[in-house]
Amino acid sequence: MSAASSQHADLNPPPPAKRLSLADVIAGLSIAGLLLPEAVAYSSVANLPPQTGVIALFAGLLCYGLFGSSRFAIVSATSSSAAVLAAATASMANGDVGLRMMLATGLVMITGLFFLLAGLARMGSVTDFIAKPVLRGFAFGLAIVIILKQFAGVVGAHPEHSDMTRFIPEMLAQIGHWNWISGAVMAVALVLLYLFARLPRVPGALLVIVIGVAAGQWLHLTQYGIGLVGSIHLQLATPTLPMLARADWLRLGELGFAMAMILYAESYGSIRSFAIKHGDPVAPNRDLLALGASNFLSGLFHGMPVGAGYSATSANEAAGATSRLSGWVAALVMLAIVLTLLPAIALTPEPVLAAIVIHAVGHTLNPAIFRPYFRWRRDRLVVIASVIAVLLLGVLDGLLASIAISLLMMLRQFSQSTISVLGRLGQGHDFVNIRTHPEAQAIPGIMILRPNEPLFFANAERILGQARHNINAAAPPVHTVILSLEESPDLDSSSLEGLHDFFEFAAARGLRLLLARLKDPVYDIMKSAVAPCFPAESLSALSVAEAVHLALAQAGQQTKLS
Repeated sequence: MSAASSQHADLNPPPPAKRLSLADVIAGLSIAGLLLPEAVAYSSVANLPPQTGVIALFAGLLCYGLFGSSRFAIVSATSSSAAVLAAATASMANGDVGLRMMLATGLVMITGLFFLLAGLARMGSVTDFIAKPVLRGFAFGLAIVIILKQFAGVVGAHPEHSDMTRFIPEMLAQIGHWNWISGAVMAVALVLLYLFARLPRVPGALLVIVIGVAAGQWLHLTQYGIGLVGSIHLQLATPTLPMLARADWLRLGELGFAMAMILYAESYGSIRSFAIKHGDPVAPNRDLLALGASNFLSGLFHGMPVGAGYSATSANEAAGATSRLSGWVAALVMLAIVLTLLPAIALTPEPVLAAIVIHAVGHTLNPAIFRPYFRWRRDRLVVIASVIAVLLLGVLDGLLASIAISLLMMLRQFSQSTISVLGRLGQGHDFVNIRTHPEAQAIPGIMILRPNEPLFFANAERILGQARHNINAAAPPVHTVILSLEESPDLDSSSLEGLHDFFEFAAARGLRLLLARLKDPVYDIMKSAVAPCFPAESLSALSVAEAVHLALAQAGQQTKLS
């Protein structure tokens, strides 16, 4: 998928949905049986009432069906957003249930606003700031945390701390009081879920709930201390802004940014993978707007945050969906279920709901996803650090630490960038790195340098320092230095100051300095700088070959490049 085609797709409105096909009806029926149980299950992960997950599901399917670009993506509550929401609201509410609900509503709405602003600003590539090893490490660690907490809740263990270094010992210390019958019910439900998963068009989660409700009534599971989901009051609240203090809004702004980053990285990963598989165009900026509308609408009606999770999207594709209409079919089916069978869902045993959560996040607990990093010997420490961050710091701080790791990794890579000395390859106009192409020949009297990464505050002094070293070590001496800035689409103030010092260094040694391959923003800002910081005759968008020809002409050598 080319960048041009992606940008073109972003500029156009969503393509009209094709006519409803039998394949979309079948897919919608199939995934409805998966989405409704997961929506209720993820609301328990978020420590919110069951209706919050159902409201989020309807908001996601409606908005993405209207504005989204992918024909397979299913936007609903995800395990990662539910866990982050639970950790964020628990840390701020201090046990106040009413405040926790208002904080959750505010966080979902702010997340939606971040998505909308990012879409309007055309920041579809924002997930490039979260490296895939970091995201996979975070997802792996999060799955461990969710599974252990679900297990603890099922067996009746109540550790005081959320970090796994203390959570696990505290949970094991209560082993004498575990409810083993509840654990057995969860194990049986898990076995059934994995068996039903072998049948792609069978709504396994919904069948397990039906079996769980029937078994619970027949075996009277409540007398063994096994709780039920409880009544689901699915009444649309009046859309209102939560009444929160300014400090709470500021904190929610920080958390909303992190929530949006993780949700979009997860969503766009799902959308892009299926687009590549089927040769479909991608429109990241439009998907940002669709996710923003979905989350803002969900927040208005007191729902959970939503994203295009991989499990629901892959289930939709496997069920044979051909357009976004499959999501609308699923929404209609769920509406029918909600209007008729909602009281029965309230009788679902809690261990069955926990089994649905564990089964949903279990696909991320595959150590094979780490194998390439060890085989390539790249980013091994990064992916391990992301897992450890979640386990040691908890979900919320682990999320923020994972994003920080990603940004630090990017800064480290750019700050360690180097500069290449270029030589002429053969008799043509190709100039390549002399170190990797020993057959390339330097132009007598001219040194051609090219930074291998964009210049910015963290690497400008390092790169230009290497350039000075190469000039001082040149033998024979040079009369002209050509600096090719083709890798720098823009320059910050630190880079401009560094280049100014580099001009003075060249002038002090009587060297001509030419800047080649300047991008328009770089050329404009340097041209507008106060003379003689950047002499106009030294700035150009010329290619390296053209700059060499100009340098030879300025030096009084009319030798032409062939």
